Amino acid sequence: MSEAAVQEAPDEEVAEGEEVEGEAPKKKLPLKLMIIAGAAAVLVLGGGGGAAFLLLKPKPDAAHAGKKHEAKKKDDKGGKDAKGGGQVREGPDGVLFYTLPDIVVNMQTADGRPTFLKLKLTLEMPDQDAVDALDPNMPRLQDMFQTFLRELRPEDLQGSQGSYQLRMELLRRVNLVIAPSKANAVLIEEMLIN
Repeated sequence: MSEAAVQEAPDEEVAEGEEVEGEAPKKKLPLKLMIIAGAAAVLVLGGGGGAAFLLLKPKPDAAHAGKKHEAKKKDDKGGKDAKGGGQVREGPDGVLFYTLPDIVVNMQTADGRPTFLKLKLTLEMPDQDAVDALDPNMPRLQDMFQTFLRELRPEDLQGSQGSYQLRMELLRRVNLVIAPSKANAVLIEEMLIN
């Protein structure tokens, strides 16, 4: 190679370097496009994966669904009652214990701060006919309980006298709802004031 050819090569490199510097602002645009395209790809793949997860999850087999249906139809001596949601157990001397679903109400307080009462009640019923009278009237009974309990104050439930009066008032309301049938007693299994 001649010296002239060697001298031209550095000039070409400088010329190429000037072109590269001139194109540097143009490289930012493709970088932004690549970031946007990558984010869009992540969204599409994530959405597709979520849809596949929801649509392709295994369905419960028929045998498992049949077991759930049978559990709802258990007899009244220990299973959930299909109509009212309460649990019926057999007690001594032929009485039946009907455990109601938990009751939670917001109580009145003098200072206005939120106070809640949680009750777990069991009704002592004399026979199956009384339980059968209770099931269709459960919405009325729950309404009467809610209305009565919301008007109570925490001071009303203090001591054994307070829980005795609560039990008697609830029993009176149960017997009004299921008349002419009667419940023997209302048993308070749990009472929590928060």
